[in-house]
Amino acid sequence: MSQTNGQQAARDRGTVSGFTPDRTGFSHGERWSGQASNYYHIPLIKKAHWSWEIMLYFFLGGLAGGSSLASTVAHLFGSEEDTSLVRAGRYVSLVSIIISPILLIKDLGRPERFVHMLRVLKLRSAMSLGTWGLTTFGLLCGLTAGHQMAMDGLLDWFAGLSKIMKALPVKATESVGSIFGLFVGSYTGVLLSSTAVPIWARARHILGPLFLTSGLSTALASLSLILSLGRGNRQTMEKVERAELAVMATELGLISALPAVLGSLARPLLQGRTAVLFGAGTIGGGLLLPLLARLGWKLTKKPTPRGLNIGASLLVLAGGLVLRYVWIAVGRASADDPQATHHYNAMD
Repeated sequence: MSQTNGQQAARDRGTVSGFTPDRTGFSHGERWSGQASNYYHIPLIKKAHWSWEIMLYFFLGGLAGGSSLASTVAHLFGSEEDTSLVRAGRYVSLVSIIISPILLIKDLGRPERFVHMLRVLKLRSAMSLGTWGLTTFGLLCGLTAGHQMAMDGLLDWFAGLSKIMKALPVKATESVGSIFGLFVGSYTGVLLSSTAVPIWARARHILGPLFLTSGLSTALASLSLILSLGRGNRQTMEKVERAELAVMATELGLISALPAVLGSLARPLLQGRTAVLFGAGTIGGGLLLPLLARLGWKLTKKPTPRGLNIGASLLVLAGGLVLRYVWIAVGRASADDPQATHHYNAMD
């Protein structure tokens, strides 16, 4: 009788204090306000509450890194006819890398947090490495774009600065900058996979390369769009198109490996609204349709029409933006699923 009264008292204490007791009278976790009736339906980890700023930051970071690489390769290994590609790549990279930290700082809420990250370099912290990589890349990207501005006569109003920028060893600067650009383009995927979110952590070997190839494909699409609108050199356009085909095929290959790698953790990616967005927005509209359109026109052995270039480029850019949104959305869903956490922890 005393034992029964003790169990009942324990239940009452648990209910009042906000803990839900089990059949033995002892609490196993906090009371959950949802429909779940026991501990095992309560999310075990916190989901990321990132807003549109981070999604756009991920997108522009990849765009900046990819544009920097494309312009560097064109400058080092291209010909005089590729001047328009080099110029466009440098300016796209500059604009993207200027906006990126603004979005990141806005999401942080307090600007000094970004500055505090630069007080120390932690080699085992993806966020610390990302902050330093973004800052270094921004500096090198700015110098390269400054050289281009001086060569284009945009700094003639400041003769001293123009002279300094023209004397800059631009090949060395842009070469080092493109290496950091590759890092900036891929580290966002690595940053996601370094968390405890099951679907992100399980895809740790794919997310970095996937975000990098997506950054390259969107960068090439933006450059193709700019050259098409400006009626760029035909030979240069052909080079960009060939690079686009190779990068998009690689991106599709990485995406096709996801179901086998993720297993049951891929459920948020394959079901519901995010699955429709991923399938139609990224895979179908952002990769397959532009890829097939370009390949189909290649079979005619005729120059790709300007309208087709513009349309395909816009689709790839939209698909890259959707890709970032989808991975943030599925990360939230995976974090909210306690069974996914248990399943991931039980994996080898």
